[in-house]
Amino acid sequence: MQEHHVVVVGGGFGGLQVVHGLKGVPVRITLIDRRNHHLFQPLLYQVATTALATSEIAWPIRHLYRDRPEVTTLLSEVGGIDRQNRTVVLKSGETVPFDTLVLATGARHAYFGNDAWEKHAPGLKTLEDATTIRRRLLLAFERAELAKTEEEKQAFLTFVVIGAGPTGVEMAGMIAELAHKVLPPEFRNVDTRTARVLLVEAGPRVLPAFTEDLSAYSKLALEELGVEVLLGTPVSSCTEEGVTIGDHFIPACTIVWAAGVQASPAAQWLGIPADRAGRAEVGPQLNIHDDADIFVIGDTASVKQADGKPVPGVAPAAKQQGSYVASIIKARRAGQSATAPFRYRHQGNLATIGKRAAVVDFGRIKLKGGLAWWIWGLAHIYFLIGTRSRLAVAWSWLWIYLSGQHSARLITQKETLKDEA
Repeated sequence: MQEHHVVVVGGGFGGLQVVHGLKGVPVRITLIDRRNHHLFQPLLYQVATTALATSEIAWPIRHLYRDRPEVTTLLSEVGGIDRQNRTVVLKSGETVPFDTLVLATGARHAYFGNDAWEKHAPGLKTLEDATTIRRRLLLAFERAELAKTEEEKQAFLTFVVIGAGPTGVEMAGMIAELAHKVLPPEFRNVDTRTARVLLVEAGPRVLPAFTEDLSAYSKLALEELGVEVLLGTPVSSCTEEGVTIGDHFIPACTIVWAAGVQASPAAQWLGIPADRAGRAEVGPQLNIHDDADIFVIGDTASVKQADGKPVPGVAPAAKQQGSYVASIIKARRAGQSATAPFRYRHQGNLATIGKRAAVVDFGRIKLKGGLAWWIWGLAHIYFLIGTRSRLAVAWSWLWIYLSGQHSARLITQKETLKDEA
């Protein structure tokens, strides 16, 4: 009799946690991802803002499972699911049969019907996104150094971050640090301290998932770094020349999108209902309603808590769901029934503002300032994979903290711009 075959699509936090949880279980596992690496997304913005190198927050998936002979890794992209024949259909045309299927395919940034904006305002979900933003960020300073007019110079030195969740707040704070504190001694024709960093939020406050006092502190800390925080007015247009906020146009050559996400097309592959963000609706055991052997987890899934609120799309939630699904598969292979529904355990909210301040909300315990920054740093280092990565990131942060210098400032690959055409 052939071993039970578990196919996991997606090598993010949820998918890897499923594979990790199935260690020692008598199953055969195939892990499919369109990239060859697992990415620690919470620190992606630090690659985009020159604080960390790509190799410090990403690891080859094959290397992670080199000692797990039951795990096969496929570098490929999924094009659909054939539920009738129990196969995953790859875009290359091949099919992968499954007995149990786990979809953990994550999400991409959403532009709320304005997909043309992506060209001018890239989001931040992949290493390619991060290196694109880093390249544009650094090129903006270089072109400001060569600018012939003050208007042109100011457009190059205006940076707009759209969306004031954790990613937007962290991005804006780091760009301000870079412009106002790191780069000034290195340029001769332009004063990078004159750079404008705008954080735009359609809602009434930054970090809406945090309490109002921590949100207010974060806004003040950003403003002390030199960030202009614009609240209550949405962006109505993004072009190559700049952004329109309400009715006001601001010339800007560098725009970053951190305002929303859209789930992968997993619900479409399965032909099941999805919420407004495209997340597949699943039952209390994270399987789809008409098939107990197909699970959807992480940012791909719409999961309700006991109080009716959705489980947030954060890394700890994806990891908890991955562990839960692994436990169900393990129980089934042992001939046991697993009926307890998934319960999300909130582990707190954390966000950093620049290199010396952060906010931490653990429920009853709320911290802000320098101590919160150290807790934020230790928490992120703890969740990195491998001793080498932890040491590398810790050293990079210590170097930045003591010297004020960012080391990952290489401009790589060619940026196609109208003046190079």
